[in-house]
Amino acid sequence: MKVLHVRSTSLIILFLLIRFGLCKPVVSFPFGLGSLFGGDIRTSVDDGSGDEAGTLEESYTQSNDIETSYTGSWELAAENAGVSSMHIQLLPNNKAIMFDAAVFGETKVRLPGTCRPVPYTKGLMDCTAHAVEFDIETSEIRPLKILTDTWCSSGGIAPDGTLISTGGWDEGKKAVRYLKTCENCDFQEYPLALTRQRCFILVGGRRMFNYEFVPKPGVNNVKNYDLPLLRETTDLVENNLYPFVHLSTDGNLFILANSRSILLDPRTQRVVREFPVLPDGARNYPSSGMSALLPIILHMENSDVIPTEVIVCGGSKPEAPQLAEKGNFMPALTSCGRIQITKPKAAWKMENMPSPRVMGDMLNLPTGDLLIINGAKKGASGWEFADDPNFNPVIYKPMKPKDERFVELQPTTIARMYHSTSALLPDGKVLVAGSNTNNVYKSDVKFPTELRVEKFWPPYLDPMLDSKRPQITSELNNRKFLYGEEFTLRIRLLELPTLATNDIKVTIYAPPFTTHGYSMNQRLVVLAIKKVEPVFPGVYEISTLSPPYGEVAPPGYYLVFVSYRGVPSKGVWIQIGA
Repeated sequence: MKVLHVRSTSLIILFLLIRFGLCKPVVSFPFGLGSLFGGDIRTSVDDGSGDEAGTLEESYTQSNDIETSYTGSWELAAENAGVSSMHIQLLPNNKAIMFDAAVFGETKVRLPGTCRPVPYTKGLMDCTAHAVEFDIETSEIRPLKILTDTWCSSGGIAPDGTLISTGGWDEGKKAVRYLKTCENCDFQEYPLALTRQRCFILVGGRRMFNYEFVPKPGVNNVKNYDLPLLRETTDLVENNLYPFVHLSTDGNLFILANSRSILLDPRTQRVVREFPVLPDGARNYPSSGMSALLPIILHMENSDVIPTEVIVCGGSKPEAPQLAEKGNFMPALTSCGRIQITKPKAAWKMENMPSPRVMGDMLNLPTGDLLIINGAKKGASGWEFADDPNFNPVIYKPMKPKDERFVELQPTTIARMYHSTSALLPDGKVLVAGSNTNNVYKSDVKFPTELRVEKFWPPYLDPMLDSKRPQITSELNNRKFLYGEEFTLRIRLLELPTLATNDIKVTIYAPPFTTHGYSMNQRLVVLAIKKVEPVFPGVYEISTLSPPYGEVAPPGYYLVFVSYRGVPSKGVWIQIGA
């Protein structure tokens, strides 16, 4: 008999708040609190009208991106990563931390030093590693030691670059783990730091209708906060696990669970707005859709509230997990919804992907587009709960006309379904890893445990565009910027064009912690450009402005990219507000 594989949802809020600056023992806000939105909770759908600034489409100038027919390509980066990447986080030292659960039996990489006792057994030892540090340049791996079970955990990086992993399963359900970026560092674990089982994010958890904040290392939480939305949106299969949580530019948190969403003030624990129901089906685990913030567009002078828009795509019908348990795989959803969460009378704007997708990933790209990748066309999340892998990545161009936004790309040959991950790299490629629809590591089944690691080249890496690719020549690596700081950076172009301001886009990207189809804490901010001037042939100086405050870009590490007519440079690590 199969067991319906659902878990909990409780880590997302914490990681937003770690970067936001709210998770220190003494709360210190890195921004002005300003005025909060008021008003009653709203449940009806409206036409989206209102007197706030318009949609994000109106924030963009007309695109003059260079067109390419290149639909991407794939390369095999590693034949065997040692572990199947259920979770992934790119760190500022250009290492990707990949880890699995600790309950899936032995992995394919030995654990250095002492073995790990297997909980709830009589003296059984596990001598394999369930986490690795993956070098994104050389593909070399370094085994890491995790003692508590990270199955269905969540995470993010603190302002100083430390990876924080929270929650999990069994002995890991209340744990908080830290991994610094120093050479040969390993995880430091605090097994009882949280008040409740936080399998699936710090907002919620399995049958946990509350949230809490990550405590100071070594301190155990004693308090959590009730969140009725989670109780109201649960069902037989708990289709509200891994809720989508996004930090808005007004300091509030957008939270979507199942098909309902709210705006929560994390400072007062007050729901300030409820949005209309997102139609068509369930969007969270185990029905597992995808979600991201659309690019946040900044100007030299911004409005009081900077427009913020969320997109949600894919998922499945609420009954799909139960039917999948019986071998009946329902088609996944094709629909997407966009909503401007800073707009008092916001409504979902619906559109459709080229193909159905459940358990996919959604990543912001340095150009302002989004990449939809991985997943299946039928079924739901769970062991052997899906079929028909979706091999085709899709580019989503949010500022194009509605019928021109989706473009299907070159397919992979490797099924990336349940427990697969992806991460944008500084060179613009996308690291793709993991996939395990089995409760242990298996190789002799229809969808085997996947240890291979790929890199996908998006269309902007068309080799024919290399002569148009800018190179950042300024010494920016790990440079720290204050909020609202004007600064310059220089780029080199092989061609010698006469540049207009709208030829250039400067973006900063916060790399996410990705697991179970959700990339937590991800955000792409398009910086304001004051001017672009030639310095000497082929070299240009760009005057730009860092984000104005922490709600727009929480303090921490970002990759800065410069794009010339849709062709991005390699990214360089900087720090904002840290």
